Amino acid sequence: MTDDTTAGATGDWSGWRAATEAALYGPDGFYRRPEGPAGHFRTSVHASPLFAEAVALLLCRIDEALGRPARLDFVDMAAGRGELATGVLAALPADVAARTRAYAVEVADRPEALAHRVEWLTGPPKNITGLLFANEWLDNVPVEIAETDASGVPRQVLVRRDGRERLGEPVAGAEAEWLDRWWPLPPEEGLRAEIGLPRDEAWASAVATLERGLAVAVDYAHTASARPLFGTLTGFREGRGTAPVPDGSCDLTAHVALDACALPGGRVLTQRDALRALGIAGARPPLTLASTRPAEYVHALARAGEAAELTAAGGLGDFGWLLQPVGLSVGIPDAPLDGPVADLLVDVPDHEEQ
Repeated sequence: MTDDTTAGATGDWSGWRAATEAALYGPDGFYRRPEGPAGHFRTSVHASPLFAEAVALLLCRIDEALGRPARLDFVDMAAGRGELATGVLAALPADVAARTRAYAVEVADRPEALAHRVEWLTGPPKNITGLLFANEWLDNVPVEIAETDASGVPRQVLVRRDGRERLGEPVAGAEAEWLDRWWPLPPEEGLRAEIGLPRDEAWASAVATLERGLAVAVDYAHTASARPLFGTLTGFREGRGTAPVPDGSCDLTAHVALDACALPGGRVLTQRDALRALGIAGARPPLTLASTRPAEYVHALARAGEAAELTAAGGLGDFGWLLQPVGLSVGIPDAPLDGPVADLLVDVPDHEEQ
């Protein structure tokens, strides 16, 4: 921590939520840059087309569960440059693709090369029937940061544009209640937490746009049994981790308390389990194929390598998937994932029982 005598004339102090909002989404913010997120970091979408294929299969399962509606919606939240929406449309069977309306939701301007059939919006449409998919969206929803002072009291962390910090007032009100419920800090100096209340609210707002279907949030995540002691705020620039400085020069991200975001009926599982349930397992092709059909073997080996990256322990496979059904029973025979969804997912506490 620094005090205002050493911080320099780099702007006013503010909470991390306001500072992040300006740095990422302001007029000159990071997410408005022409290179897009893919110019600085790689998500599962960029790692392999298998990810879009898996999401397309999930959309097909939802289509079946909904009784093949005349209009099937696919909403890509935090769409970057529309890569996932494009990949999902390409992977759908022709009969499903013909009924699908794809929406890309992003603050940046529409990419010139994006297919005309993908609608570009700054917020999700209403009355969705289908799948709302938010890949690495919630980690960029700005939040306040709390840090315990010398007396063990959680205080709001204030920051300037150059990244210098100091402690502000004690956390109070709804934010204090959220901390007590979801991320209680031991009374030891220097412990930190990201107050995820804005993410809970953003997720609830997104889910409310569904009339029938499934909302999925995929992100770096942690649960109440294993919250990090010093928070997770970090920056990314040109593929590398960097200090989190809210000046618009880098991405600002923090892991998501997905269990806090979950609404009644929501379930959390790992990306590894979700993708395996959708047929992405990373198994190597049989060696006999190398001698009998070598070209096919090389192709299958490449796909196996990509699948292994998407499901890797200690990497993308550890991401959390929050599944939130709306107007669908998770026990129906043709549920969105292979087998009864209830058998695949990990229970999280319902908010109404807290």
